[in-house]
Amino acid sequence: MTTKTTSAPPAAGPRKGPRRRPPASSATKVGRPGFAWALPAAVFFALFAVTPLIMVAVLSFMSWDGIGSPEFVGMDNWSRLMDDPVMLKSIWLTLLLTALGVVIQTPLSILLGVWAAGHQRNRAVLSVIYFVPLLLSATAVSVLWRALLDPNFGIPAEAAWLFGDGNLFGEQATAIGVLAFVSTWQFTPFHTLIYQGAARAVPQVLYQAAEIDGAGRYRQFFHITLPQLRNSMITSMILMIVGGLTTFETVLILTQGGPGTDTTISAYYMYDKAFKGFDFGAGSAIALSLVVAATVISLVVVRVSGYDKMRSTMEGVS
Repeated sequence: MTTKTTSAPPAAGPRKGPRRRPPASSATKVGRPGFAWALPAAVFFALFAVTPLIMVAVLSFMSWDGIGSPEFVGMDNWSRLMDDPVMLKSIWLTLLLTALGVVIQTPLSILLGVWAAGHQRNRAVLSVIYFVPLLLSATAVSVLWRALLDPNFGIPAEAAWLFGDGNLFGEQATAIGVLAFVSTWQFTPFHTLIYQGAARAVPQVLYQAAEIDGAGRYRQFFHITLPQLRNSMITSMILMIVGGLTTFETVLILTQGGPGTDTTISAYYMYDKAFKGFDFGAGSAIALSLVVAATVISLVVVRVSGYDKMRSTMEGVS
């Protein structure tokens, strides 16, 4: 007697052949958005930045008093500026104020930013009070300090033992010191915010490992925090340099370029030439030179620091 055995059909399973990938739709693609997303900003930038810059560049080769028709004069505006002692002095003063801003604001911003990133008692309240100057415009800040430092009715008049005759705007050294102080008081909170965000992004595991190795707070700050703030430091310095080269309202309200021309920086001299002397050709040449100087210095800082070669998105990692 023979028995017939029937084998069960093989269980259904995944096929071993090549699987087709579903066509990627626009919703599943991962990458940068298309140009259409940037089109509104590009149009706005072209209308209000690129177009005026081109017009200023063209006007720098013209002679125009703001009323008649511009007249082409070639390099006359540029040659006159190169021989102008006030222009050469304004360049030196602009670089001096910019350097003072970087040297003073950078360490203050780093220390305050690292402190504000912690969990100290009353830190939030003190941070809010400290960031108040950031909410004010440069004009409002300048008017405020002009009134506070008035030699007749301000703080110097009440503290003659400290300020002498009280006229801080009567000498070049004290006037430059006032400009540097007011700029530091207003813009240090902005750079503090940059360092505060960067300090909070530092991985806590680095500090935990340092504590295990016996490193104190000072060693952690200099060997962990500062190296990790490298990217933010470069960004902050570039913003300080560009801001220092284009400072205008503070000088206009506090010193008006005086005493004499001792605080006449390039941006104020541009205003003096164009809107007081009605020499818009020379004023445009000064404005264009400031744009070129700010661009070149920023590119040099980026190239020297190696910021353009950084590929990592982590703070302080190349």
